[in-house]
Amino acid sequence: MKNVQKGFTLIELMIVVAIIAILAAIAIPQYQNYITKSQFSESQTIADGLKTPIVEYYNQTGNCPTNTTTGFVTNVSYSGKYVAKADIAGTAPSCTVTVTFKPQGSVSKPLGGYNVVITGNVGNGGAVTWSCASATIEGKYMPQVCSATTK
Repeated sequence: MKNVQKGFTLIELMIVVAIIAILAAIAIPQYQNYITKSQFSESQTIADGLKTPIVEYYNQTGNCPTNTTTGFVTNVSYSGKYVAKADIAGTAPSCTVTVTFKPQGSVSKPLGGYNVVITGNVGNGGAVTWSCASATIEGKYMPQVCSATTK
């Protein structure tokens, strides 16, 4: 009678477990970075919805609107799944939108409770150039048009 081996040896199983652990160690942080970047993008979407009304107001009045300006609903209206609020402020010729993320637990840890400032600078001929920066959010989570000022 032939003695036929069935199944896997303990060493083979341990090698498979080790390979899975290595893959997980690489994949989990990358997935968390992806989630944080996708949550950050909501701040840009909310700011995009405010850019046109801000520019129109500036072109008509020569001033930057605020949260209390007629036609701009209170800052809490500008919120989303990950964004708690957006504040409108600034002094001509630089109007700003400060987007604040919800606290940790509602969003990824690197974004929790922090904010990003989107600034519109009026140049020659009335053209507005938008930029964004954050003193608290790491640059690796922001698109290239944004910059981290301290990290």
